[in-house]
Amino acid sequence: MQCRFCAAPVMQSFADLGMSPLSNAFVAPERAGAMEPFYPLHARVCDACHLVQLEAFETPEQIFGDYLYFSSYAESWLRHAEAYAAEMVARFGLGAASQVVEVASNDGYLLQYFAAHGVPVLGVEPAANVAAVARDKGIPTEVAFFGVATAQRLKAAGVAPQLMAANNVLAHVPELNDFVAGFAVLLAPGGVLTVEFPHLLRLMRERQFDTIYHEHFSYFSLLTVQRIFAAHGLRVFDVQQLPTHGGSLRVFVTQGDAPHAETPAVPALLAEERAAGLEGRAAYAAFAEQVVDTKAALMAFCVEARRAGKTILGYGAPAKGNTLLNYCGIGPEFIGFTVDRSPHKQGLLLPGTRIPIRAPEALLAARPDYVLILPWNLRDEIATQMAAVREWGGRFVVPIPSVQVF
Repeated sequence: MQCRFCAAPVMQSFADLGMSPLSNAFVAPERAGAMEPFYPLHARVCDACHLVQLEAFETPEQIFGDYLYFSSYAESWLRHAEAYAAEMVARFGLGAASQVVEVASNDGYLLQYFAAHGVPVLGVEPAANVAAVARDKGIPTEVAFFGVATAQRLKAAGVAPQLMAANNVLAHVPELNDFVAGFAVLLAPGGVLTVEFPHLLRLMRERQFDTIYHEHFSYFSLLTVQRIFAAHGLRVFDVQQLPTHGGSLRVFVTQGDAPHAETPAVPALLAEERAAGLEGRAAYAAFAEQVVDTKAALMAFCVEARRAGKTILGYGAPAKGNTLLNYCGIGPEFIGFTVDRSPHKQGLLLPGTRIPIRAPEALLAARPDYVLILPWNLRDEIATQMAAVREWGGRFVVPIPSVQVF
């Protein structure tokens, strides 16, 4: 396996999660007995640039051509997007003469807030079904995968964004160099790109192995991201640490000669990552052992609950939940069904485990003893929404970084 950034051999194991289906390949009930493809889910580390990555077994076209993740169903994510828009408008003086382009714009969850500020917007979204929802909201959206060719086409059409945003998409890109080079082509002179992605250091410290799945080809530290953008003439000049998705980074990027000065946050976080061993081998080897410990703890909880006659139902149907359940071997014999607010997922089955997905009302009617929150990064939001669970003595459970019952 060659590194998708620097082409060096990638050998060291980071997390071997066995064989698993695509985490967003939900199954229709009428196909419950049909076969589905399973692929190795084994993350490795490049010794040369320290990029953590998976081998690509499916193309982005197959994974994202028709997608079932709609950002607008997470209320906390909408508030995050709204706050970001207000901050960027104020910080960079955006207005009617500006332009904001978001790559992987999903259903318009973010750009709607820039439009509310009177800023012209354009979304670039590969999933046609999701882009259609954005267009219905009045958000102009191009259906395309982003890279140099798309950037050149948009630039020729007069698109010149002062701000570009790419939230939780960098990990989804197998052709990293082409993707990043596209920003260098399209960004207006002196413009700013912000990129948000789960932070590898937080993933390791908090055992977030379930965020590893086939749709996430790469896992980033600031050290690797800085190298990747620098290889294409782009410079990281600021970084913010965010609570989203279990701990994310928002990096601010511009052209190498642009006037944006580097903030102290950049060298400070680079030093923290080096001190944590992200330029060595031992830290990655230690994480591989922690993954097995976390699996054992969740399996033990489920077995003990079943033996005690307790019922467990799930909340949510996120990709991370599918990685977790398939790796741990937890199916309907332990979790009768899970629930999700998205009507696009209700009525389907989780890939691999075939656990049914129902509406949240079904969980309240079933009155389980435990509710396993699969999108554990939204634990507080979900516990508040489902507060009625406590009325019959039910309790919530999160599996990461270790099993917690509350």
